[in-house]
Amino acid sequence: MERKEARLREDQVAELNRLARQLARAARRARPTGAPGERITDNTLIRVAVDLLLGKAEQLRGTTEDELRRSVGL
Repeated sequence: MERKEARLREDQVAELNRLARQLARAARRARPTGAPGERITDNTLIRVAVDLLLGKAEQLRGTTEDELRRSVGL
């Protein structure tokens, strides 16, 4: 993996952290006691989001962040 820096809004950081903790707790409860599992972190979620965006690349249209967001239904 390569390191890539990104600037996120405060609300995005807070929600990413909250969601990562929630998913990690659910994953721990779902596996047998002591069983190893993949860590779910905010970086995990960012990689998933990038894959999701790249999967919709043909839909991206616009010259501003708002236009790009709207073009993929956000």
